[in-house]
Amino acid sequence: MKNPYEVLGVSPNATDDDIKKAYRNLARKYHPDKYRDSDLADVATEKMQEVNAAYEEIQMMRAGNSSNGAGSSYNGNPGAGTSGDAHFAEVRRMINNHDILRAEQILRGMPATMQNAEWFFLMGCVTYKRGYFVDAQKMFDRACSMDPYNSEYRAAREQLGRQTAGYGTGYRTATNTDQACNCCSNLICADCCCEMMGGDLIRCC
Repeated sequence: MKNPYEVLGVSPNATDDDIKKAYRNLARKYHPDKYRDSDLADVATEKMQEVNAAYEEIQMMRAGNSSNGAGSSYNGNPGAGTSGDAHFAEVRRMINNHDILRAEQILRGMPATMQNAEWFFLMGCVTYKRGYFVDAQKMFDRACSMDPYNSEYRAAREQLGRQTAGYGTGYRTATNTDQACNCCSNLICADCCCEMMGGDLIRCC
């Protein structure tokens, strides 16, 4: 694979925000939807795959989890994350360790200025784990609206939408929460981290 920083046209010393901005600009430029029914569709798709792969590689390297030699795992929890904020990293660790109540307490204790796309995504993971699928869907929707090119957020929203399509608009009951998490952990919350852990769930998105 090419140097991921060169693919995005940024310096290795670029900030996370600069990298995200470069990725978004390239994603807008090469998104396959713009080239539908065009002779350049295949070229745009290939370029978009390259841009996605480069962005994911940089994210994993900066999280101290380079994909070089590492396998991927689908474990029902969000990935390492790349926001660079220690609070969000701690929340992710708590969700991974099934410490859902403490994760929610930390999220709800954050000021409004910290309630960015990452906050809504993690709150969506928490509410899903508690069995509140409708609220989780709203949280994932909000995260995607704030950061529409984040493949982790989009994967979580799309997978949850597919699962809950048969449930109407009601909530899962508390009694069913653990069962839902046990049965569906390989289908929902882990989808949140597939991209972050070396997977290729939606590389073209």
